[in-house]
Amino acid sequence: MTRMSFAEAARTALAEEMRRDPLVWALGEDLAQGGIFGQYKGLAEEFGPDRIVSTPISESAIMGAGLGAALCGTRPVIEMRIADFTLCAMDELVSQIAKVRYMFGGQGRAALVVRMPQGMWRNSAAQHSQCLEAWLTHIPGLVVAAPGTPADAAGLLKAAIRSDDPVVLMEPKNLWTAEGEVPEAVEPVALGVARQVAQGDAATVVTWSACVPVVEQGARDSGVACDVFDLRSLWPWDEAAVIASARRTGRLLVVHEAVTVSGFGAEVVARVVEALGPGGLRAVERLGAPRAPVPFSPPLEDAMRMTPARVVQAIRRVASARH
Repeated sequence: MTRMSFAEAARTALAEEMRRDPLVWALGEDLAQGGIFGQYKGLAEEFGPDRIVSTPISESAIMGAGLGAALCGTRPVIEMRIADFTLCAMDELVSQIAKVRYMFGGQGRAALVVRMPQGMWRNSAAQHSQCLEAWLTHIPGLVVAAPGTPADAAGLLKAAIRSDDPVVLMEPKNLWTAEGEVPEAVEPVALGVARQVAQGDAATVVTWSACVPVVEQGARDSGVACDVFDLRSLWPWDEAAVIASARRTGRLLVVHEAVTVSGFGAEVVARVVEALGPGGLRAVERLGAPRAPVPFSPPLEDAMRMTPARVVQAIRRVASARH
């Protein structure tokens, strides 16, 4: 194991995939300069301008060029800088990339990765801090993954690059500098398989992406023995593992950075309730952001942020609730 940052782990994984497969390449704004978070640092020097391509500032052109290149047989890694900017390229992603295999009877495939760093990051305000994951899980044809550790940043990126389906990788901006243990030989992480972080009978706690370290800390601080799952993939997601745990504990808490209203946590809760039937859960709760734009003001932004203390309170509420 080697200790490295989230950005370094992702950069190392991309470099290894580019060495393994000459059809893998990356395009986006400022990639030759290393990318906004340093996740492409040094790659232009090794692979040259034909495989680390700095593009004009046009998200729709970047997304469309990636699709065209994928249809021609290459495996593009499309960098959107931050998830909010993807809104300028939603037609290419939703109406073209997600549907091309279906529309052409499997004759064409969009084997590509769209990297969308999302969420809060050093007071980036309302137009640069959104979590759009629930939008994208709603779109048939897209695979959606959301790493929460440096090891999964590497393993999920490798899996995404090797997938024959288009994969949206929702990378948490707030974790780019976070460090963790990463295997020296990183293998692709199976899409749709959760990582169980902790075990316990008091409740089932589900999270992903930027909230993973927050929930891990909160679960430890709560003093309550819970099953804690890092989903890692939002579509497909590991329904079997979560449902089996909730059936045993009878209590469910879902924690995410995104707005609670219509967030992916609602899908998790709905599927568990459908599977367990009436009375299958003694307590259930979603913990997420209020339905409000993310403020620029640091104190106001902090008021919207998930914290271990909020997780502690939620775990204790769910674990102690009576049917």
